[in-house]
Amino acid sequence: MPDVTTGGALAHMWAARSRTVPSPLAVPPASHRATWDLTNGTAHRETRAAIIARETARAVNPWPELRATAAMRYHRDGDREEYETALRARQLRLTRAVIAAASTLDTGWIDEVVDGIYLLCEQSTWCWPAHDDARRTTGAHLPDVDRPFLDLGAGEMAAQLAWTDHLLGEQLDVAAPGLRARLRREVRTRITSPFLERDDWHWLGTPDDVDNWNPWILGNVITAATQFEDDAERRRAIVGKAIAAVDTYVEALPLDGAIDEGYSYWWNGACRLLETIDMLDASWGGFDAGSVPALRATVDFPHLMHLGGDWFVAAGDGQARPPRDLPWHSLYVAAKNMGADSARRFALSRRPASGTVATEREGLGRLLGALVDTTWAESSGGQPPLPRDVWLPSTQVWLARQEDGSSEGLATVLKGGHNGEHHNHLDVGSVTVALDGVPVIVDPGRPTYTSLTFSARRYEIWTMQSDWHSVPRIAGHSQGIGPGFAASEPRRAQTGDATTCEIDLINAYPVSPITRWRRVVQLDRAKGAVRIVDAWEASAPTPDSLSHWMIAGDVEQGAGFARIGTASGRSVIVAWDDVAEASWETKELEDPMLADVWGPSLSRLTLAIPHPEAGAGEIALTVRVDR
Repeated sequence: MPDVTTGGALAHMWAARSRTVPSPLAVPPASHRATWDLTNGTAHRETRAAIIARETARAVNPWPELRATAAMRYHRDGDREEYETALRARQLRLTRAVIAAASTLDTGWIDEVVDGIYLLCEQSTWCWPAHDDARRTTGAHLPDVDRPFLDLGAGEMAAQLAWTDHLLGEQLDVAAPGLRARLRREVRTRITSPFLERDDWHWLGTPDDVDNWNPWILGNVITAATQFEDDAERRRAIVGKAIAAVDTYVEALPLDGAIDEGYSYWWNGACRLLETIDMLDASWGGFDAGSVPALRATVDFPHLMHLGGDWFVAAGDGQARPPRDLPWHSLYVAAKNMGADSARRFALSRRPASGTVATEREGLGRLLGALVDTTWAESSGGQPPLPRDVWLPSTQVWLARQEDGSSEGLATVLKGGHNGEHHNHLDVGSVTVALDGVPVIVDPGRPTYTSLTFSARRYEIWTMQSDWHSVPRIAGHSQGIGPGFAASEPRRAQTGDATTCEIDLINAYPVSPITRWRRVVQLDRAKGAVRIVDAWEASAPTPDSLSHWMIAGDVEQGAGFARIGTASGRSVIVAWDDVAEASWETKELEDPMLADVWGPSLSRLTLAIPHPEAGAGEIALTVRVDR
């Protein structure tokens, strides 16, 4: 069990406040009509009206069913989507009904909430089938109701019910006496008791290996305990243990605030942590995320990974064009509290253009916070920072763009790191090139999760393999798996209009005759060109190497070059040295998650590089704007 008497930064903040009686969750309940009345209340009316309209259209249908055979598909054919999609639909319906009930106090909407709560209480498990350990421990394909497993799904369920209970408790007592007692029993049985009684949860992590599960689950445990635990000593024990455990994540967060899981996972990792600290400060007082340097730095991470428009640097399991309706309000609050003006302006720039301030997609707690924060709706001045140069040493991610504050022209990214990162792909040395913020040389990202994704067979999935990233295949070898396969010797330089980053890739491969493989990426801002040079040294003749380049856009092939038309409306010329023999192939994208980002296909350019004798050699590929 984590030590709650010593610990890290948050444990020290907790030590001074643990005997304080917490304030209620920091959103006015539905009885506060000055906030929630649909006509005159201050909670954002346009957003609430849109949510109520969506729920009105859906409420005529039966509640989504969760079938045993859907849950067992994970073990039968690897599918996660059927069960998880139905579960998400059930939770989204409850969230929309909660907003409708709080806004109108209509008995029909309150009964809809009662039905939703009762359905969730009647579920055999709140855990997602992909995470439940019943098969590992007993061989069962369905959950053991006597041994609840606390995972991301269970934590999300508990927090959703906590916010529902807080917002509509008075109305639920009238409409369904006894339901709130049932709620408390279920949360204690499924969440807080297992959390207190077990110290072997893998997601507690260690300083050397902790991922986004830690703050995501622990923040939800704290929310549930704050709302549902009436016993002060028990509540103190739960919150204290959770804070001590989440300090593991805080201590592992690098000083530059970067997330090795990538931009997409920042929102359910570091962002969850920032939300939890804000909630702790509102309930207990005395918590200050900005006093921890790594937390202050991490609020900048989302905008540092921004290429332009809806496009971001993709790494690992992240998407280059993630869903737009992310919890931007959470970033806004953290940035405002810390005085991080660039991050605050970026969050405002991503506020929905529809006139709404959030959606139900990111969960009830996040939605409520955005609805009641009038400064979020009323603030102006949103603008993406788009810094000219970015370097994150902890993950070895380098970004350079032609113009400071603008996505116009070329931008390029070089990723170093290692092949034991969380949500890892074999992508050490991967290069991205974007035109007007739209990637042309790309990282494909990930397909829909299945039972293979986090198994020992992960690297059978093509998107995880180095041969399907913009990295070389050296002397017949793809990249190795594990943290020992890593980039080394990063260097950066600025000479006039040219900025350069270089790394050595050879340690990412199980290769012996090739002793060095230096990748140098240079952006010449004046010329509007990116030049990537691979330089090697071989101690003996070796099989040919292959230089792979993943391309998005319309390809028009030429002799030693190709013209790539992009979604920005402009095109680039990709050219390569004639020492290499070029070949092209099309990769059809059958997975909907990949197709949603890139369309029906990607192209792969392969340059065959001969090594007929020992010695040094190099090859260059250039990308320039097609003027």
